Amino acid sequence: MSDVILEMRNITKTFPGVKALDDVNLSVRQGEIHALVGENGAGKSTLMKVLSGVYPHGTFTGEIFYQGKECRFTDISDSEKLGIVIIHQELALVPFLSIAENIFLGNERGKKGVIDWVETKLQAQAVLEKVGLHESPNTLIAHIGVGKQQLVEIAKALTKEVQLLILDEPTASLNESDSAALLELLLQFKAQGISSILISHKLNEVSKVADSITILRDGTTVETLDCHQDPITEDRIIRGMVGRDLTHRYPPRTPQIGEVLFEVRDWNAYHPLYEGRKVVDNVNLVVHRGEVVGISGLMGSGRTELAMSVFGQAYGRRISGKVLKDAQEIDVSTINKAIANGIAYATEDRKNYGLVLIKEVRENITLANLEGVADRFVINEPKEMRVATDYREKLNIKCSSILQKVVNLSGGNQQKVVLSKWLFADPDILILDEPTRGIDVGAKYEIYTIINQLVDEGKAIILISSELPEVLGMSDRIYVMNEGAIVGEMMASEATQEKIMSCILKQQEVIPS
Repeated sequence: MSDVILEMRNITKTFPGVKALDDVNLSVRQGEIHALVGENGAGKSTLMKVLSGVYPHGTFTGEIFYQGKECRFTDISDSEKLGIVIIHQELALVPFLSIAENIFLGNERGKKGVIDWVETKLQAQAVLEKVGLHESPNTLIAHIGVGKQQLVEIAKALTKEVQLLILDEPTASLNESDSAALLELLLQFKAQGISSILISHKLNEVSKVADSITILRDGTTVETLDCHQDPITEDRIIRGMVGRDLTHRYPPRTPQIGEVLFEVRDWNAYHPLYEGRKVVDNVNLVVHRGEVVGISGLMGSGRTELAMSVFGQAYGRRISGKVLKDAQEIDVSTINKAIANGIAYATEDRKNYGLVLIKEVRENITLANLEGVADRFVINEPKEMRVATDYREKLNIKCSSILQKVVNLSGGNQQKVVLSKWLFADPDILILDEPTRGIDVGAKYEIYTIINQLVDEGKAIILISSELPEVLGMSDRIYVMNEGAIVGEMMASEATQEKIMSCILKQQEVIPS
């Protein structure tokens, strides 16, 4: 076809012991938004790294044709010269450089080795206006939120005269309003003739903006759907991804809620750097045995700050209040004491705080409970291997072996390792902070099933999520947070997205500007 801008033919990529891509084909038309979907480990990111030159020609087999010509990229700069730009899920920005410096990093504006700062800032301002980011080019990256950082990455791509923009999970860390703004920007680029490849697990977003959808499963191409020929439903996409229908997005459960197990009273915490800035404001909450309590709120509402401050005072200063378990006050002043009292916290940032990426699966699984695999302070390796193998099977962790380094696992399988670590610690109260962020519907269902099993055993779960359908689908009761405070509480059976947002908006109306 004359309007095809990209063709990837028979791409096969092998890592030691694993065939990540097996004869994959992909065709993208000029000026379309082409979604690439599949379960974690299906090969989506690997395919895009092949395309962009992260994996150079010669490390894979197959052919890449771009604008009708065969390409053999040796590194990422080769693909960028032709207007192919990839934005990875982990943003490649330098926090303590300015927006302008980040936009032109490696692509500096100047002559004879001297940067022209006036030109740099003028061009940065112009490209920021194109992406709708109203920030000074002098602002440090560290001083803007994740949504704005995503726009800086896109602005950076525009300076490279992008013709094919690849976005890997661009909305995984964004709230609903930032996600909507980003999708609208992609539609604007489409109108300008720029093609986009969108990798996303948020199938509602895929259905909203995609012109075509290619589904990968286990490293192979399942099918490509044309969204303009037939209406494509989320259920139709899921069937292609997982090879079966998911009749329930959330596994059914009959709650068996018991007595109060966990309680937080009059809890306050202040920002660790900015004196006087309160991040948790007089919070009170209770959780019963066998109950999933959801905490909903916009990004920055204080949900994570609450969880981390309760879990061993891992975040915050001047922390005050009481934590009770079985009606008795407990000491949670350190992480070790929190764990000893049966509290576990699975962080939203699994790569930086949840895992030791250079260590093996087995070492990560046993990390929070070394006593459970030790004899007289010495790790019993056969026991550690048995424990890790057991959790690998229980949670269906897809890895070549328990000796595989965690850094080489997909996001969903990394998340299962995080859960395994805390399950082996055998907590009574498990705080899950964005447990399904950046993972596919199949892996989400498996994690939801684990949550249900835990509460059936009488444990208590606190579920923090930015996805309102997830909070509504999994919780028994919901707290709503805004500006560090609890602004609403409701039974999940009576809750709706509109009621939750109404709690937030009413509170915002009375907060002084």
